[in-house]
Amino acid sequence: MGEMLHLRGNTLAKGDPVALPLTQSSMFHLPGSPEGFPNYGRVNNPTWEHLEHVLAHLEGAPCLAFPSGMAAISAALFATVKAGSRVLIPSDGYYVTRLLAEQFLAPLGITVEQRATAGFGDGGFAGFDVVFVESPSNPGLDMIDLAAVADDVRAAGGITIADNTTLTPLGQRPLDLGIDVVVASDTKAMGGHSDLLMGHVASRASEVMQSVADWRKVAGAIPGPHEAWLLHRGLETLDVRFERMCDTAGVLAERLAGHPAVKRIRYPGLSADPAHDLARAQTLRFGFLLSVTLESEEKAEKFINSCPLIRPATSFGGVHTSAERRARWGDAVDPGFVRLSVGCEPAEELWQAIAASLDGLT
Repeated sequence: MGEMLHLRGNTLAKGDPVALPLTQSSMFHLPGSPEGFPNYGRVNNPTWEHLEHVLAHLEGAPCLAFPSGMAAISAALFATVKAGSRVLIPSDGYYVTRLLAEQFLAPLGITVEQRATAGFGDGGFAGFDVVFVESPSNPGLDMIDLAAVADDVRAAGGITIADNTTLTPLGQRPLDLGIDVVVASDTKAMGGHSDLLMGHVASRASEVMQSVADWRKVAGAIPGPHEAWLLHRGLETLDVRFERMCDTAGVLAERLAGHPAVKRIRYPGLSADPAHDLARAQTLRFGFLLSVTLESEEKAEKFINSCPLIRPATSFGGVHTSAERRARWGDAVDPGFVRLSVGCEPAEELWQAIAASLDGLT
């Protein structure tokens, strides 16, 4: 992280601004031949190009930025499939990925199949051209052995894409485990302040990245320079935010596991969690997301809405702790299932507020 913070600084000339300049322009001064020069705002922008340099440093691979996580996922999929392809996606992952596959890929002659994360490898991967994985799954927090899936899919002649939104490159490194392509919503912890939508695609496969770049240029799914500037600023504090959030999540998980109002808890850092052994082997941190299942929809809503240190909101990864009852979006979870995104509040103060809200349910 220290090197990342100075990637730009170590290239500066005397008198240059230390903070990244925001280039807000659709046009560039371009007399004569355009070859080798920035030419148009849909193709080039110095602000998001520097952001991509920083993201590439974090991922350890070439990286392209997009205006949302779904734009990144769309680019990765449309760059790797064609009519007749077979695609495998998680049945319990982020629901918009399923909608994209069902509503837009399938009508183009692409076969889309789904499997639950916990048994994702059952049946093997023969015949699949693209295998899309999400680990931990959102919102259930089940995990997949990424290295094993990457090896099996490669042996079967396919490409793997992993959504690493929940853990970020600081918590898990899918490319180092053999995954071909990483996608992420940088709207979440990477930006970290709930004030932007962004995403990225990273891969060490040059042909894939060229196809992703071509898709972005032709489809026009480019990041805005202001959002790129905000994400760059957010990345400068990612390390300290992520450490604080993960540390606090571990404290809360242990205490929530013993609270009488909690019927069930999922957090990979708990020794009794079904994903714990895999998380210990595969991840650098256990993350800042956890889930609790309360007795009913009514009690879940009361818990979320009565705690002064919880923001009732969709999305996750911000400096403010937030929570939502995921069944309201149609996820196949218990009506009392709550996804809790732990923020940067002091751990003890946050626990006292959460405990008081839970105590009020009994």
